[in-house]
Amino acid sequence: MKSSRRSFLEAGLALPVLLGASPSFPPTSQTSEAAASKDSSFDPWVEIHGENLRHNVQEISRRASSRPILAVIKNNGYGTGVTNVAQLLEPQPEIFGFAVVKFHEAISLRDGGIRKPILLLGPFDEQNLEDAVARGIMPMIYTPLGPALDKVAGKTQMPVPIHLCIDTGIGRVGVPHYLAAPLVRNLASRKSVQIRGTMMTFTEDPEFDKEQLHRFQDTCASLEKEGIALGKKHAASSFSLFQHPDAFLDMVRPGMAIYGMYSENEFRHTAIMDLRPAIGLKARVIYVKKLRKGDSAGYNRAYIAKEDVWVVTLPVGHADGWPRSAAPTREKGAKVRINGDLFPVIASVSASHCIVEVGREERVKIGDTAIFFDWQPGSRPEDVSEACGASVYDLTMHLNPLLPRRIV
Repeated sequence: MKSSRRSFLEAGLALPVLLGASPSFPPTSQTSEAAASKDSSFDPWVEIHGENLRHNVQEISRRASSRPILAVIKNNGYGTGVTNVAQLLEPQPEIFGFAVVKFHEAISLRDGGIRKPILLLGPFDEQNLEDAVARGIMPMIYTPLGPALDKVAGKTQMPVPIHLCIDTGIGRVGVPHYLAAPLVRNLASRKSVQIRGTMMTFTEDPEFDKEQLHRFQDTCASLEKEGIALGKKHAASSFSLFQHPDAFLDMVRPGMAIYGMYSENEFRHTAIMDLRPAIGLKARVIYVKKLRKGDSAGYNRAYIAKEDVWVVTLPVGHADGWPRSAAPTREKGAKVRINGDLFPVIASVSASHCIVEVGREERVKIGDTAIFFDWQPGSRPEDVSEACGASVYDLTMHLNPLLPRRIV
């Protein structure tokens, strides 16, 4: 299905390289002059619903029988801003720690005052490793880095805590399971190393996932029989929370579910978890006008009015993260909520604008708030995903990191 993680990956869409944590803004209810000035801006903004975040964490904890949660907040916190979301989640007792992919995000978390464990899932060089260890950031290891770990530990006079990554079939990163034993033995034998965790990642192919888990458990069991302590074992992502309760192991590692979105639309129709979206994209109407019958809108005259009709222009385009596919095709097209009603996107989505049709009557004025997606029924990210064929990953991970983030 179009909105699934699988379709997202098959489409070959590249995640943007995000430039650090987004600033955290006070709630929009603040009445100071500065807040009022920002609130009157026509620039789009991202809202983060703190209470929904907390609710989702509690739902995940219930589903995982109170196992610790390693919260995946990679790719700018799935659009919320990596430091914003960590600061909101850190007080939750269910949260064991955080996982990110980019080195700069891990550093940003420590700079933002985050004290809980941080796991760096992405690549690093020797200088990065030294800096990470100095900040109390755990690296994910799957190559023969024993000498580099010895060097760092020699400077700190402390063993380096790490998580091992074993590849059971996804073929992305991780030491192949059939080659894992020599590497793990080597690392475990070093006084410079402390293994705090061991992990794998599912392909999310239902049948092959069973084989992957079998490979992981066999590999771990064999090593543990040799007396090697592997720390907390973890494998279950948001997808696995619905599909693989046998893979919850010692700790779960969800991402999308924390932000209240279902990684597969079919999961919405189960009673396994009640997830509530915690991220929204909003803007204000910048222009209202009446098109006459035959008038056009958008590049290449993508829309031609069949009758006199009112349209509004919104200052949100694909440079902000609103997908091009939001524009209508023969069968699909996104809708935007204004003044409680849903109106269709028309014409084409340009870099900085999109156009919405509001009908025969002038029902919208300049300055009205437009909701592209949030937590309301009919406006959830999954609703937009189903309407226009964009993945929920597109809608959140591609949000421009320079947009202001406001916690509500």
